[in-house]
Amino acid sequence: MHWTRFGGVGLTLLAVGCSGDKAPSVGNEPVQQSLRLEEFAACSDLEQYIEDTASKQMRAGLEQQKPGFWERFGRNRGIDLDGAPPMAEGDASSGGGSPQGPKDSTGTNNQVEGVHESDFVQNDGTRIFVLSGNHLYAHRSWPAEQLTLAGSLEVEGWPREMLLDEHQRLVIVSQVRQGLPGIPSSGGYYVGDGAPMPMYDCAGFGFRCGYYAADSTKVTTVDVSDLANPQVVDQVYLPGLFTQARRVDSSVRLVLSDAFRWPEGVKTWVPYSEDLYKNEGKLEKAIDEQIALNEKLIRANTLDQWLPAGKHVDAAGVTTSLPVTCSDFYRSNAPSALGFVTVASLDLDAQSAAPGRTSLVAEPGTVYASKDSLYLAHSHYWWWPEPGQKDFTYVHKFDTRQPGRAVYAGSGTVEGVPVNQFALDEYEGVLRLATTVTTRLPEVDHEDWWWGRTTTASRVTTMGVKNGQLKELGRSADLAEGERIYSARFVGPRGYIVTFLQVDPLFTFDLSDPANPHKVGELKVPGFSTYLHPVGDHHLLTMGVHTDANGGCCGERSLKLSLFDVSDLANPKEAFTQLVGTAYGWSEALYEHKAFNYFPAKGLVAIPFTDYAPRTYGGDDYWNGFRTELRVFRVDLEAGISPVGALSMTDMFQRVQTPDWTWYYTPDVRRSVMADDYVYAISDAGVRVSKVNSLQTPLVTTRFPKLVNP
Repeated sequence: MHWTRFGGVGLTLLAVGCSGDKAPSVGNEPVQQSLRLEEFAACSDLEQYIEDTASKQMRAGLEQQKPGFWERFGRNRGIDLDGAPPMAEGDASSGGGSPQGPKDSTGTNNQVEGVHESDFVQNDGTRIFVLSGNHLYAHRSWPAEQLTLAGSLEVEGWPREMLLDEHQRLVIVSQVRQGLPGIPSSGGYYVGDGAPMPMYDCAGFGFRCGYYAADSTKVTTVDVSDLANPQVVDQVYLPGLFTQARRVDSSVRLVLSDAFRWPEGVKTWVPYSEDLYKNEGKLEKAIDEQIALNEKLIRANTLDQWLPAGKHVDAAGVTTSLPVTCSDFYRSNAPSALGFVTVASLDLDAQSAAPGRTSLVAEPGTVYASKDSLYLAHSHYWWWPEPGQKDFTYVHKFDTRQPGRAVYAGSGTVEGVPVNQFALDEYEGVLRLATTVTTRLPEVDHEDWWWGRTTTASRVTTMGVKNGQLKELGRSADLAEGERIYSARFVGPRGYIVTFLQVDPLFTFDLSDPANPHKVGELKVPGFSTYLHPVGDHHLLTMGVHTDANGGCCGERSLKLSLFDVSDLANPKEAFTQLVGTAYGWSEALYEHKAFNYFPAKGLVAIPFTDYAPRTYGGDDYWNGFRTELRVFRVDLEAGISPVGALSMTDMFQRVQTPDWTWYYTPDVRRSVMADDYVYAISDAGVRVSKVNSLQTPLVTTRFPKLVNP
């Protein structure tokens, strides 16, 4: 082995394995209940850990291909349920436009007040910035009747999201390909002979596979004080792929992960030949030989090959390397798939070009941030399924009060898995987590179901840091057996979760005593909610799907907005419901909270909406029933939810001889901005504005150039 000083961020590998009569060399490891992160004493220790874990995962993947391996594991033979894992003890300036902006306007729908989340749209009331294709488009948006596309900037790579601060700086995150060494285990490639081979053939789609072809993240800081001439003032390249970003004041935190890069020559299978696969003895020997060859290649790799360096490019174009010492890296004492996750901290007001980095050997998982803390939650890693297993989540807390640095604060273990970032919340120093626990049961009466049945239950757990560890303070009783959490929200000392099977139970929680989080009320309604938005102190405005309570299919399905009255926690009520569209309707707001836009100053909510109206089969134009628009509704706590109208952008979807629209670049309305009495709809094709009382009559439309080979 070899080691050196290096720069780098993380790795992520998904591996599989199994168990049978013949004990595999890789065995399931117990859940770690005394979780902690540990520093590496030397670079040699870090390299040793990477290579040991890579070898273990490689073995697990190949051994499960041996003849009869899965069959020997089947039918729950030899499983001792008494050995099941233990239960957890105790997851501005107008830029040259009008000097006066609107009285009120909407921005990014952030989970936590004061913690700004990255998105591909940013707005400060008088300017709207949009990332589309490989360009930044800067708009002068106020007065609304004078909406103007003032300037644009080509962004290297595949732009993902950005953040705008109060000093006219945009921080743009894009994915780039720098040709890093090794063969990625995911992200658009498979491991085979020689050079990496792309899994996706993007020929004819008008772009180069999007960020699936990327191996690094670029952070570009742009001065947008002159909208007509955005100026790049700083560029940072870091190995790995962007996950999420947050900004508090001048401090930006980026969470990055990277696909594990195997040394060239490593194979995850034995090449097929009819003679080999008909002879079980030969096949098993060939697999053992491949394992030995793979391990030799893994052990020969150097640390700088595992973890390549980043770089910084200043405004003058001067490039410097960004080395990171091995002491910046931590490993968990719990089993995990090999992966490094990096929290990169940028202080926009500091003179230093190098971001502070804290990296840990773990999978990226769920990211939640408060004003003072950042949490990373990832699942316990089971190598293969066995009856008796439960879901567990490992949670790591970082103190982010110091600009430019994330300081490790403690770790803990919780039963279950959070559905998304809204299942975590910090209040008065206490972390609250809503998790669904899946337990794998044996199915002795059905031999074909060798993996066993599963059952689910959900709960709320509270945790706090004690003596350097994140300890459980209390947990609620289990609820909703057989269902799982679809959405969650915590508001001060209250909590709300929604589970689903055929009806949508909304559960209310009293969390005022961290040692005794408990359910207070429950309400069942048809369908389910995927997003919960607090309105005032005693109401929830929710986005979800209406379904037939009796299990009916597509004819009963539609999107729905609901207003719940939770003033009495013991007796929550669905005060009003508004169904939206047909059974084929869809909205990005179902799974992306940044697409949900509530404007409390005017009592309005806007959601992007796409639908396919019925059409005659055999017609020439498949898209003749396609429509995409921004649906706007009025929300009144007394009168309910009522439609205001729709701002359509269907006409901006143009069919041409070569398809300009792809999974990465779509015609759908995706975001919106509301300012006083005006509504802006935003798609990859452009921006359109109307008055709220005449949405069907656009005032101004800006159009972006068609995307061609970014």
